[in-house]
Amino acid sequence: MTFGAAYVRGLTGFGMAIILVPLLGLIIPPGEAVVLGILLQLLIGPVGLGLIHADADRATAIPIALIAMATTPVGMAALEATRADVARLLITMVAVGAFVAVLLPKQPAGHRPGRGAIVGTGLASGILTGFAAMPGPPVVPFYLRRALDPRVARASMLLIFFGTAIAGTLAALWVGIATGKLFVLALLLFPPMWLGNRYGARHFGRVPPHVWQVMVAAVLGLAAVSAVVRLVN
Repeated sequence: MTFGAAYVRGLTGFGMAIILVPLLGLIIPPGEAVVLGILLQLLIGPVGLGLIHADADRATAIPIALIAMATTPVGMAALEATRADVARLLITMVAVGAFVAVLLPKQPAGHRPGRGAIVGTGLASGILTGFAAMPGPPVVPFYLRRALDPRVARASMLLIFFGTAIAGTLAALWVGIATGKLFVLALLLFPPMWLGNRYGARHFGRVPPHVWQVMVAAVLGLAAVSAVVRLVN
């Protein structure tokens, strides 16, 4: 599961947590699955960070990342106070909402998002990081609905997700739900995660932009459908 989710991350710039956390939630408690997803994103975040920072739309990615980092503890506190079955339902709704959002019409060429859109995306991303280890649902539509080169969109998302992983780890330590067992498990899962991310990144440059966008939407759709099926079962 970790290899496959990391491959998707390397190829699309997102999706590891959206795919992996609901699956892990079937094996371990949702709270532990969220923390493990955050720890894995923290470990993989520095890989290729220099190139990511150079390619990203820093005018939007850095403010979104900082706002998301500041609001991550809010989501973590909400997760701690939420029953497991309710948390599973909310996480499923997040996955479905991300798929719906990415299908909305694209912004016209040259569109620059305003402060409200940047702040709102950062707030939602931070809360979802703490609650579900899923900073992507607000961030992916924010970049995918703009007329951006896939290289810029992918790098911007990865830069934001590294910031939320740092904040999520600190918040988990603050709340007291980041255990030594989860840190060890994250280290054990690092090799398949690194390999999956490496292979996905290799294939990224070979995919035409329109195909890449379709693949991003397909990943979100698959995650949404699978989350609903797991919830019903």
